[in-house]
Amino acid sequence: MAADALQPTLPGDVRLMNATALLLAFVGSAALAAALLLWVAKQPPFAIQSIRIEGEITRNSVSTIRANAAPHLAGHFFSLDLARAKRAFEAVPWVRQAVVRRVWPNRLHVQLEEHHAAAFWETENGAEKLVNTFGEVFQANPGDVEDESLPTLQGPEGSSARLLMLVQRLQPVVAPLDARIERLEMSGRASLRAELDDGAEIEIGRGSDDEIVERVRRFVATLPQVIAQHQQRPLVYADLRHNDGYAVRLKGISTTVPATGGGK
Repeated sequence: MAADALQPTLPGDVRLMNATALLLAFVGSAALAAALLLWVAKQPPFAIQSIRIEGEITRNSVSTIRANAAPHLAGHFFSLDLARAKRAFEAVPWVRQAVVRRVWPNRLHVQLEEHHAAAFWETENGAEKLVNTFGEVFQANPGDVEDESLPTLQGPEGSSARLLMLVQRLQPVVAPLDARIERLEMSGRASLRAELDDGAEIEIGRGSDDEIVERVRRFVATLPQVIAQHQQRPLVYADLRHNDGYAVRLKGISTTVPATGGGK
């Protein structure tokens, strides 16, 4: 007879009790180990001791960035919420993007990308913000912008990227007039209106970007002839929203120019 056949079989309740004891022992050991690891992690060697900041740091000093972000960094090396830390650094004025990573055993490394202002942005209540080169509106002190020739954009929420692209395409189009677009507005119905730096106003109207650019191009191509026919009077106002041409107001006179480009 085999030896294992002589071994007595334990009752079911005893086997269950043994299995439960082993499970409880395992759970207890795991909990103890986790508590021990948590206790070790909270010790001073794992508290964040330094923050290394690199990348674009032209608008703020490193000390200013640290002072703004540090109060929002909670936790130690293991428990620090990197997503929250990222938001803290990106809340600093002029910071567009921050990449935050841990460096063993108690440091943070932060790589920054700054906003580069491409235009001013006027809100519906008249407050002034900025638009970066990606067409994103951001909050910063407009007085920090050195280039005062940047255009001002105004339009519905979400229109900043399109307006920036349009003003960049239209600037070289109006350059033959020895003028630049100082302001470009979009109404709630997507109708465009531009102001030149010499004070002239142009109602451009609606359409695709290509249609708008072509409409302004035709206007600029024919305007010098119209001005020449009226003793070089400067442009005050133009309305390009006519299918058969455009209307202009020169200083002291108004006229309509048909689509063929002739003066009236």
